[in-house]
Amino acid sequence: MATKIRLQRNGRKNYAFYAIVIADSRAPRDGKFIEKLGTYNPNTNPATVDLNFDKALDWVLKGAQPTDTVRTILSREGIYMKKHLLGGVKKGAFAETEVETKFNAWKQQKLGKLNDVKQKAEESKKAEEKRLFEAEQKVNEAKAKVLADKKAAENAEKAAKEAEAAKVAEEAAKAEEKAAEAIKADQAAAAAAEAPAVEEAPKAE
Repeated sequence: MATKIRLQRNGRKNYAFYAIVIADSRAPRDGKFIEKLGTYNPNTNPATVDLNFDKALDWVLKGAQPTDTVRTILSREGIYMKKHLLGGVKKGAFAETEVETKFNAWKQQKLGKLNDVKQKAEESKKAEEKRLFEAEQKVNEAKAKVLADKKAAENAEKAAKEAEAAKVAEEAAKAEEKAAEAIKADQAAAAAAEAPAVEEAPKAE
């Protein structure tokens, strides 16, 4: 039976993650499988892989053929590096005791690169959060300035109307005062004109 190492889709819409499984090459992609080797979550940065290393290596050594995506995952996890090292032992290139030493050295180098990727991703995330925060601050400041300018314009208009109303009231008061003075003057003149007539009346008799 030809076996494949493939991904089996799980998760929900817009958030898919996958099981890494051994399956008959004739079986449907998400159908029945022989054994589950781990999981692959591409939604994180970098992608998260949880793999049973020994089982995956055993199946690869048995000749199970991975899909292109799974081959990339297994390669990153060191399955093919370990296979290469074991092949070197068979060819007499180095002793079996050196396999773990060489593999661990490769793994440490790989982890160092992975940590660099994680650190850069975190720095990039923080930089983006800072950029968005600063952009939001600028938008809020612009809105506040617009509101302040509008309020200042309204206050200036109100002050101008109040000043105009005060001026009109002052002019009206002055006009009323002048009118009152004019009335008093007319009344005084009328009174002065009537006074001699009243005094001369007895002489006429």
